[in-house]
Amino acid sequence: MFSLPSLSSWLPNFPSFEWGSSLFDSLLQGLIGALGVSVLNNLLKVYFFVACVNDPQRQPQMQRLRAQWASLEIVHLAGLALFLTVIRARVAALVVLEFSLRAVSTLLSLGKGSRDKERLQLFLVCQFSLGCGLSCGLSFLQEGAPHRSLNLLLSLGLAALLSLGARRLNRHTCNLYELHSSQRYCGVCLGLLASQHGLPRFLGRALAVAFAVSDLAAVALINKDFLNTSEAVRFWTPLTICYTLLVIYMQEEQQHRFSLQGQVQTVLVRMAGLFVLLMTVGLWLDLLGIFVSLLGELWCLAGIRVLIDLCQIQVGTFRDPQPPTPSPRFPATPRDLILIRVGRARDPVVIKEWGAGCQGPLRLASWEGPRG
Repeated sequence: MFSLPSLSSWLPNFPSFEWGSSLFDSLLQGLIGALGVSVLNNLLKVYFFVACVNDPQRQPQMQRLRAQWASLEIVHLAGLALFLTVIRARVAALVVLEFSLRAVSTLLSLGKGSRDKERLQLFLVCQFSLGCGLSCGLSFLQEGAPHRSLNLLLSLGLAALLSLGARRLNRHTCNLYELHSSQRYCGVCLGLLASQHGLPRFLGRALAVAFAVSDLAAVALINKDFLNTSEAVRFWTPLTICYTLLVIYMQEEQQHRFSLQGQVQTVLVRMAGLFVLLMTVGLWLDLLGIFVSLLGELWCLAGIRVLIDLCQIQVGTFRDPQPPTPSPRFPATPRDLILIRVGRARDPVVIKEWGAGCQGPLRLASWEGPRG
């Protein structure tokens, strides 16, 4: 069958062309990772907005969510895509493995009562790691593919559709959820009203699958650079020690209040640990990648500072609100009359009448009993 040759077959085999093709693929991977982070960010905004609507005391936070500009979201998306494009695959793999280990240790060390709020906090701070994970996964799955750029373009189209749908859902929720949920005639808003508490569980399962694939890809990308087992051991041994120390530090930091300043300090400590590690077993380009990773983490934290403030006051995230404790009911006779004799036997009897479940007497009457 006749087929048209590819564009690269018409051009001479220049190193600059191969470098440009690799840069184009890296740009596509960075855009896909940034769009994945955008989907997560918009769904979290929807969840927090619905929670604010259901709680009248959170009206100021709800107005802050509404006041966010769409142009700033585009700038944030473009900046994140740039960071994910520039960062090297090896550094991105280290960031993914570090966050995965920290998330697993955090979830295992928590009790059932505090696990819900900690999951929301992990959803907020995992955004740059999620972008690195998507980039690593695509780099590993598309390695050596004959039509790698075309596959990445198709993946970019799918990611753009998902991001556009999540953004439209966020706008619809911020503008019309209060009206539609009260009048109960919009299917989207009624669905959010009914399944609001199930949204974090859905995000947790999706992120678990994404990071599981990313971890496998990260390990494969790191081991690809080693020629023999001894080199791998020399790299993984200090890496394991560094990650263990970081996990111990994070366990201590969990006792402090979740805030933007605390997360910035945590990011600085994590990146400093990876920087010291790569000074001994890494390359100079890896050190530059750590600096880019630091900027990307701070960039993501700057975009979710409103959500971090909301997460500090979030209560009952995964459970339905508990019904109010019923007030104690007064005992009642079949006619809701209680005869109470006050004083001596020859004194009048006071009759108090309660309605079933009422808090106080509805009517007072006096009656003189028989003279004994």
